Amino acid sequence: QVQLVESGGGLVQPGGSLRLSCAASGFTFSNFAMSWYRQAPGKEREVVATINVYGSITNYLDSVKGRFTISRDNAKQTTYLQMNSLEPEDTAVYYCKAVRNWENYWGQGTQVTVSS
Repeated sequence: QVQLVESGGGLVQPGGSLRLSCAASGFTFSNFAMSWYRQAPGKEREVVATINVYGSITNYLDSVKGRFTISRDNAKQTTYLQMNSLEPEDTAVYYCKAVRNWENYWGQGTQVTVSS
């Protein structure tokens, strides 16, 4: 069955770094664009970063540009989100999403907490 499993979240101090991973199975990963979303308490879910099927085109939420990097390894069926210079405002549950035309799949989310 289709699975997207996020990992790598945790508690980090402001200015620190985390690398999130999203491992996919049950579908042809290389045919799907991938995205990372986040949802903070009391706020709507927002898209943080997207990457096309080849890994050649990326887009970012303005507030994370220059700090976050999305990447993918089609051979490993995994997408990553490298997060540097983390700020308390980055605290949220982070989700990965796979999209191809009308098909989309979500992971279960991983908590990222930025606090001193």
